[in-house]
Amino acid sequence: MARINLLPWREERRQELKKQFIAVLFGVAVLGAGSVYLMNVQVEAEIQYQQSRNQFVMDETHKLDAQIAEIAELKKKRERLIERMNVIQDLQGNRPLAVHIFDEIARSVPDGAYYSSVEQKGDALTAIGFAESNTRISNLMRNLETSQSFASPTLSKVSKQAADKSGTSDEAVGSEFNLSFKIERPKAADGEG
Repeated sequence: MARINLLPWREERRQELKKQFIAVLFGVAVLGAGSVYLMNVQVEAEIQYQQSRNQFVMDETHKLDAQIAEIAELKKKRERLIERMNVIQDLQGNRPLAVHIFDEIARSVPDGAYYSSVEQKGDALTAIGFAESNTRISNLMRNLETSQSFASPTLSKVSKQAADKSGTSDEAVGSEFNLSFKIERPKAADGEG
């Protein structure tokens, strides 16, 4: 039988397989690294795209916030203008009222009585005056009740006083009084603004 030595061939085959394995391993490594690089590039591109979208949303949000603040400021200006218009309308509507009130006050005071001071707070008038007798004060109260401009007259104080306020003279003695009443605003006729 012939003797054949297969060891060098086996060794060559092993070397050949080892080279193929290294080549395949190197190819797989290059392919893996290329895949990782491509995936990294794609992920970076998507991140960049999403960041640009986020930046756009933030910019638009800032614009909307500025517009909302401007709208709120415009609403405040509008409210102030409406308040001014209402004040002006009230002043225009109440302009003849002061003249009418003074006229009614003068008409309601009977002979023998006068006011020394009249003070207005809102729709309430407070008057301090002097009358020759309590009858004059009663007439004054009746005149105020029948007046269309005044309502609810209330007498809070009546005190005897000398006419010259010093109390030393024997001249006519009268009464000092404190009186309060409300102003009745005329009701607007139907059809008027």
